[in-house]
Amino acid sequence: MKTNTKELMEWSDQNIMGTYKRFPVVLVRGSGTQVWDSNGKVYLDFVAGIAVCSLGHSHPKVVEAIKNQADILTHVSNLYYIEPQIRFAKLLVENSFADKVFFCNSGAEANEGAIKLARKYASEKMGSGKFEIITMKDSFHGRTLATLTATGQEKFQKGFEPLLEGFKHVSFNDIKALAQAVTDKTCGVLVEPLQGEGGIRVPSDDYLKDIRKICDERSLLMILDEVQVGMGRTGVLFAHEHYGIKPDIMTLAKALGNGFPIGALLATDKVASVFVPGTHASTFGGNPLAMAAGVATLETMLQDGILENCRKMSSYFIKKLKALQNNHTAIQEVRGKGLIIGVEISLEGSDIVNRCMDRGLLINCTSGNVLRFVPPLIITEGDIDRAVEILNAVLREVEKGR
Repeated sequence: MKTNTKELMEWSDQNIMGTYKRFPVVLVRGSGTQVWDSNGKVYLDFVAGIAVCSLGHSHPKVVEAIKNQADILTHVSNLYYIEPQIRFAKLLVENSFADKVFFCNSGAEANEGAIKLARKYASEKMGSGKFEIITMKDSFHGRTLATLTATGQEKFQKGFEPLLEGFKHVSFNDIKALAQAVTDKTCGVLVEPLQGEGGIRVPSDDYLKDIRKICDERSLLMILDEVQVGMGRTGVLFAHEHYGIKPDIMTLAKALGNGFPIGALLATDKVASVFVPGTHASTFGGNPLAMAAGVATLETMLQDGILENCRKMSSYFIKKLKALQNNHTAIQEVRGKGLIIGVEISLEGSDIVNRCMDRGLLINCTSGNVLRFVPPLIITEGDIDRAVEILNAVLREVEKGR
């Protein structure tokens, strides 16, 4: 007997901790850029698991890889060599700045590992007393205690005090503030190439270059959090490629497995050398199923024109949104890079999100009034036209009501 939607939601409220403010929808199936709820309603998905399903839902190559691996081997310990893990690490190294990879399960775990790696390197190579990491205001790095402290938003930290020592926050895209914040205790700088949860904030063209220069001049580690903006989201494989620099450490997750939970910590040989047996580990990190999904995801992204489509659709989407801005005073700014796009509005963002959902479009809101669009990188002009049509109708409806 099929359980109805209302009963499912009641079971959820009864049995699952209330850490999420959920929409009254049970999503049960996905294909490409669309998802279906338990009542059969179809939605155009411009959330994609929050920048996770970059190849779309149930991509056949990823599904096939997971199925095949499940028939062979689902899990063994990292006490042994794991073939798909080796293949995925090799792919990542060959297509990035990095020499070594550590696999984990999430972006927070990857950032936690990056913080540990930076401190371990500082302890062994920089001398005593260097442990501080400079991060940015309005940043987001995760929900563990260390990554929560690194995050530059007090609303996420409230109630979890005392926070860890060793983090200092400066304004994003303010290179003078960053330079002034460096002290004898500083060992590294942790920054998102583009702030996602902070409101889709794109830095000036020289910002990351200037951070790289400061790190080189003062012997600091440059740590890039590409959890949300990596893996093709901005139209290149890794967002820092736009700026012609290379970090010492980089973190990835979200789109790494197109929906299968994977996190990764990448580093140069010089930095990675301080992680030796016993210094860091993860029971499920590099799990064979996850690695099979990762290999299929990255190979597809590199071979099937995904990055090129991202760049083309980005130009088309931003052009359409800016044309929409001319017709709606509520739209204050359209900004972004690739297919992570923010539309800042003068209205309550959650209301717009709800109204779009009612009309069959899934988007979300960050920073209270920035509509965030992070659709699958396989979207078409037709998908974009439909999304803009719905947003236009919603804004008209709201503005008329005002």
